Amino acid sequence: MFKEKKYSRPVKNIPKGFDSANDFFEYLFNNKNMIWMGQNTNHLHKEDYIYNGMVECLKNREYSKYPPSEGFSELKRLILDDLGLNDSDILISSGGTDSLYLAMNVILEPYHNVITPDPGYLIIDNFASRFAGGVIQVPIYNKECGYKLTPKLFRENMDENTKVVVLIDPLNPLGTSYTSKEIKEFAEIAIENDIYLIHDVTYKDFAKEHYSVAKYAPNNSITIYSFSKIFGMAGLRIGAMISNSEVISAVKSMIINDLGTNIVAQAGAIAGLRSKDKWLGNIVETTRNNQKLIKSMVDDIDDVFIVNYPSDGNMLAIDIEKTGINSEKLAEYLLDKNIFTRGGNYTSSRFGDKYLRVSFSIPEKEVLIFNKEFKKTIDILKIK
Repeated sequence: MFKEKKYSRPVKNIPKGFDSANDFFEYLFNNKNMIWMGQNTNHLHKEDYIYNGMVECLKNREYSKYPPSEGFSELKRLILDDLGLNDSDILISSGGTDSLYLAMNVILEPYHNVITPDPGYLIIDNFASRFAGGVIQVPIYNKECGYKLTPKLFRENMDENTKVVVLIDPLNPLGTSYTSKEIKEFAEIAIENDIYLIHDVTYKDFAKEHYSVAKYAPNNSITIYSFSKIFGMAGLRIGAMISNSEVISAVKSMIINDLGTNIVAQAGAIAGLRSKDKWLGNIVETTRNNQKLIKSMVDDIDDVFIVNYPSDGNMLAIDIEKTGINSEKLAEYLLDKNIFTRGGNYTSSRFGDKYLRVSFSIPEKEVLIFNKEFKKTIDILKIK
């Protein structure tokens, strides 16, 4: 009989009424009336720069050919320019999540441990558990640490076997980010102790300020880059990992997909980076205004508050603990209203009952519908 690997554990909660996570997401995808606030996806691109880049690729039937196995040189150059890391090496991947898996695989040994934030992106912990001997989930759901993994917490939780510290910056699900001073201190600790910092910058363009740890620790960092969020290309599965040549060469030697990343997605990514200065401002402005609308609504509800405001991401966490309402129950109730949000257990098994995660890179009219239904739902579930 086939035996499951010990690390193969579910990382997605399956809502009631669905047999599998796949069934649930297919239902969401096929429901054209659904307001999409549960996966931090971006639905605000009004211009056709990215779209036209992909259409041109399709018109020319470029998809009949295999792309370069490590990504088009122009795309790699544009990403490095975007990050200001032109002296680094880069590999194009099938999304940020793919890059995270590759990074864990190439660095970790069974005697290592990995430090991650809790709450955080739990699939990272899942990947780490496949290759390392332990995952140290550091509780950050408190004001004392500013709702983020700090250099102080890094020092307090590391030991001689710590090999990786994960910085999700800004943090999914709380939207906290790092100062220049904090990033420099993380880099110093990593260099002193031969530790790698995996810097997931998926949400960097939503932040007011963002600092790259790779600029201070180029030989002790791996930067994870994604086109899913600010570029609005989640369904195209494209991203990259950036590090020194030694790390990237090691990753190249172990990748399974040596036939390259989706050529249509690469065409869209190139078009998106070429035109970024033309559309970025409007998207960021809309998300920040949407966040203000949600904050105003939440402030009118007793026993409910936004955990970290303003969020530097395109998502935030609404703490509902004092209402006595279960976050999964709240998410299910909103789903019946065609509003897809996420109960906190998706991003924390320890704190998940306390909050609902909501993303807001959607049209303002949809935010207003959410505000109305959220307030009504809190009142209804409080009574029940």
